[in-house]
Amino acid sequence: MKRANILVVFLTLFVLNGSAQTKKPVSAEEAKMNTFISNLMAKMTVDEKIGQLNLPSSGDITTGQANSSDISKKIKAGQVGGLFNIKGVDKIKAVQKIAVENSRMKIPLLFGMDVIHGYNTVFPIPLGVSCIWDMATVQKSARIAAIEASASGINWTFSPMVDISRDPRWGRISEGSGEDAYLGSQIAAAMVKGYQGKLQANNEILACVKHYALYGAAEAGRDYNTTDMSKVRMYNEYFPPYKAAVDAGAASIMASFNEVDGIPATGSKWLMTDVLRNQWGFKGFVVTDYTGIPEMIAHGMGDLQTVSALALNAGVDMDMVGEGFLSTLKKSLAEKKVGIAQIDRACRLVLQAKYKLGLFTDPYKFCNAERAEKEVFSPANRQVAREVATESFVLLKNNNNLLPLKKSGTIGLIGPLADNTANMYGTWSVAALFDKSVTVLQGLKNALGNDAKILTARGANFLADSAMEQRYVNIHNPTYKRDPRTEAEMIKEALEVAKKSDVIVATIGEGSEFTGESSSVTDIQIPETQKNLLKALAKTGKPVVLVLFTGRPLALNWEQQNIPAILNVWFPGSEAGNAIADVLFGDVNPSGKLSATFPQNVGQVPLYYAHKNTGRPLAEGKWFEKFRSNYLDVSNDPLYPFGFGLSYTTFSYSDVKLSSNTLTKGKSITASVTLSNTGKYDGKEVVQLYIQDLVGSITRPVKELKGFQKINLKAGESKTVTFNITENDLKFYNSAFKFVAEPGDFKVFIGTNSRDVKEASFTLK
Repeated sequence: MKRANILVVFLTLFVLNGSAQTKKPVSAEEAKMNTFISNLMAKMTVDEKIGQLNLPSSGDITTGQANSSDISKKIKAGQVGGLFNIKGVDKIKAVQKIAVENSRMKIPLLFGMDVIHGYNTVFPIPLGVSCIWDMATVQKSARIAAIEASASGINWTFSPMVDISRDPRWGRISEGSGEDAYLGSQIAAAMVKGYQGKLQANNEILACVKHYALYGAAEAGRDYNTTDMSKVRMYNEYFPPYKAAVDAGAASIMASFNEVDGIPATGSKWLMTDVLRNQWGFKGFVVTDYTGIPEMIAHGMGDLQTVSALALNAGVDMDMVGEGFLSTLKKSLAEKKVGIAQIDRACRLVLQAKYKLGLFTDPYKFCNAERAEKEVFSPANRQVAREVATESFVLLKNNNNLLPLKKSGTIGLIGPLADNTANMYGTWSVAALFDKSVTVLQGLKNALGNDAKILTARGANFLADSAMEQRYVNIHNPTYKRDPRTEAEMIKEALEVAKKSDVIVATIGEGSEFTGESSSVTDIQIPETQKNLLKALAKTGKPVVLVLFTGRPLALNWEQQNIPAILNVWFPGSEAGNAIADVLFGDVNPSGKLSATFPQNVGQVPLYYAHKNTGRPLAEGKWFEKFRSNYLDVSNDPLYPFGFGLSYTTFSYSDVKLSSNTLTKGKSITASVTLSNTGKYDGKEVVQLYIQDLVGSITRPVKELKGFQKINLKAGESKTVTFNITENDLKFYNSAFKFVAEPGDFKVFIGTNSRDVKEASFTLK
């Protein structure tokens, strides 16, 4: 090969792997930061540099005991870079004081917490928030969470969780934004912007994007399990939300527990360096998940020294709880298993985060007691939480317009979630004020006053088996109490209430900890004892409204066939009862749309709208046909498709109109529909745009979400909704991992969900 040709090949490869990025000029502020950190690091010992990479859990240190705690000894010795699971201005200030006054280098600490969907003011679980389909609202929820957390001294949140998941058996599906890469990417960026702002004010905190990568695709939906998929699928279907968060300026990334391509993510240089830093240009720091480094021992990657070196060399910068870095890196450095350059890189990145937060200027920046009194769990924040919750609810069924209910007569409020303060919040509500949640009963009372009568009965426990229920319920919250009566006794009481009622509101479903970490299941139906209650209520002949609490898509075949109205409220948060009442009585018209497909049964899982065709596809709407890709016992169809959600009003869509049937590279075309509110109520509709690439160099999904708009229309009003389609909307990663748009024919779909759409065609020249 000639020298010139070799040079061309080398440069081409250099550009393709993303390493040949043109360096931007360093700003004066960045230069100032670099000089400050370089000067600081020049004075640090190797032990102190390694100490910055250590993130232990403090436990919630009691005020006044911080100086005598075991963790304080490590802080004084320069062996701690940050702490998590401690909250409150007084406590955090006391611990920070140890770092900046009693350690040799006086380097301030980071204080992190799992502020997942709110702090004291709790918003709906992330899966619920993702059903809002309005990024301004999503960002506002993160902004308020940051304001409240920072007012309590916290400056780093382990959120957003952006893992794509198509398996409702996986408990942590409740913490993410559903099944779709495009919607997930929009939400990831909005959350990062909400938490971080410009990282200047004392109410802007570091975001930590998790779990990098592919955690939501764990085999069998079992937590911490292996993930195995092609790189083409990674780049096109699972990576986009992580990259979107990086592009939005995320300050930190958390490594996931699962393995990827045979290597635990925590030790994967391909993930942490090649993709994250070299291809995506990530400039922040990477932290492990809880004990992620020592867990690689059980994966079979070596002893603690070996796996700690593996993680550092892969590009991990901070060790959460494992203390593998703290206890082994100096030895590995002496044995040349790691280099000082790797330790310096990690230390510098952690120090940069502290500098950008302004902690070197004011280590007590986030310790303002006056803010905590005024800005946490304020009436204004709770009002926003109430509004956000109403936007997240998805109306799954409403036969004969049973909803909205009238504020009159007698309402039978029945079910284990009717008056349950413990289970309004959902999983990962670590700062929730459990005794201050608004239950469904309280919310209905607030809405009705003396206009209607409410009768109540518990009707059922979550599960019939008390030992099993103890595994499921929120064990960290003592306010939940199990009813000792038998199932028959509880149903009898419920039926007596039903007889006296004009309408039954059945509050049924999962408890808060049915989903979340280490909460995987193989059965995604409503628990049997609650379903027995629901069946008994249905037999009364009284109209039944199912208010469904859940942290995952459930299999609701019987409920869909037999219950006239189903309102999915997920876990609504602090203002649960008020928000539910707002929607039940029509003060707010529900507008949520599903971000994850609901299957008919667990045997269909994984079931998602953006699937590929087979060589023997079953025609849409058909079932059964021999020698086609289908089941003998159930159709391929979901119970509720991605993007589905009803309203108290009705909407009609005109045919799709394209500005041109030809799209030229570098240009754009518009696709538009006329949306009309044809019902009796004002309402919001999420207009969804999907595109199908009909012929590609690799197989392409049957459709992919590429745009959406939430439109508010008064009854009888119409509006033209327009989408701009560019070449960029058609791009995907091909088998060579190039992000390309290939010329050819495309279909564009616009409609109310992924199934019910109007279509048109165009060609990319």
